[in-house]
Amino acid sequence: MANAIMAHLVAFYPDKDGSLEVARALTDGGAAYLEVQFPFSDPTADGPVIQRACARALAAGFTMDAGFQLLSRMCRLSKAPVFVMSYANPVVRRGAADFVRRCREAGARGIIAPDLPMDSDEGLYAEGRKAGLEVVPVLAPTMPDERLSMIAAAGTGYLYAALRKGITGEDTAIADDNLLFLKKAAGSGSKVLAGFGISRRGQVEALTPHVHAVVIGSALVRATAEAAGTSASGGNGKSPYKAVRAAIEALV
Repeated sequence: MANAIMAHLVAFYPDKDGSLEVARALTDGGAAYLEVQFPFSDPTADGPVIQRACARALAAGFTMDAGFQLLSRMCRLSKAPVFVMSYANPVVRRGAADFVRRCREAGARGIIAPDLPMDSDEGLYAEGRKAGLEVVPVLAPTMPDERLSMIAAAGTGYLYAALRKGITGEDTAIADDNLLFLKKAAGSGSKVLAGFGISRRGQVEALTPHVHAVVIGSALVRATAEAAGTSASGGNGKSPYKAVRAAIEALV
């Protein structure tokens, strides 16, 4: 049985057309979900691999309007449901209602905004419910049980469990402590997505019995970077499709 993976990519990385190739490679390679990150100049939860990708995507011409146009194309072409990942600033600047409307019109299944917690969300969760979009709370392993229970009681369709504190990209050991955390999250009845520092098949197989899907981010963005030869000055024009598809197929 294949492992269910939510595959993360950055819109406009290595460039606009290249990110479409990445999305196609990920779904052709068996990803169960796509998580499309809208790049931001201060990606506070991301490690250096995704930070560099966001900087390159902004240099490649990403704007919010261009991002929604790209998202619409990805949703039409994708074999998997698409979630938008964005930091708070772009959501708040546009207004939660407008951001949700644009995501819905593009065809997205939901939104992940890690720095807009449920009780300080600028109206994002209410707008998502009205529009029929999933807004996914992000859980930290250091979260008190009382707060975890409060979020679980909200009855969202999905929960995103960050498997350790800190930023993305560093290797995460799968041990009793984070498996206990996932057990608590799963008790909510929501579909649990788990990520942060997952890049190897062994990690994926250890997590799969405990979650709805495993989130892979930096490893796939790194495969994109290596294939496209991207740097601060640009890329080599090569399609990342083959390398990215191989990377996801090694994990599914």
